[in-house]
Amino acid sequence: MFKTTDLYDEHLEALQVAAPVFRDFGGRDSFAGQIVTLKALEDNTYLKAVFETDGAGKVLVVDSAASMFCAMMGDVMAALGASNGWEGVIINGCIRDSADVAKVNIGVKALATIPRKTTKRNQGVMDIPLHFAGVVFNPGEYVYADNDGIVISKTAVA
Repeated sequence: MFKTTDLYDEHLEALQVAAPVFRDFGGRDSFAGQIVTLKALEDNTYLKAVFETDGAGKVLVVDSAASMFCAMMGDVMAALGASNGWEGVIINGCIRDSADVAKVNIGVKALATIPRKTTKRNQGVMDIPLHFAGVVFNPGEYVYADNDGIVISKTAVA
C-alpha cells in the first residue's frame, strides 16, 4: 500500500500535489489508479454511464466547477461504481447520502455534501484535461489519494 507522503518524498516535484480542498467520504481511506475525466455541471448522467463500465485500476475525476448547488453522486451511484471495480472518484463539487457512501468500498473525495440531486440533461464532456485544486488531471495519467491528500503522476509510481 502507498502513502502520498512517501510518494512525494520519493518523487518530489515530479508529482503534482492538489490543494487540500477535498473531504473524504468513501469506504476506502486510500485509492489510486489511471485517471478518467468528466466535466459536467450539475448533471450526473455521464457519471452514471461511466460507472456502468469496467473501472478496474481507474479513478474517475469529475469537474463540476466546484458547484455547491447539487450533489453529483450519492450512495446508489457510489455502489454502482464499486460494483464495476472503480477504485475511486474525485469530485470538484458535492455528494449526498454521505453516511451510506461511507459504507461503500470505493474511495470518494469531494468538496462538501448537499441534499439536492442533479437534473438530467445528458450533458458532459469526457476525456479532457481538467484544471482545479491547483493541478491538471490529464486522462491516462495516475492519481494517488489518501487521508493526507492527492498526488498526480504522468506514470505509475506505486
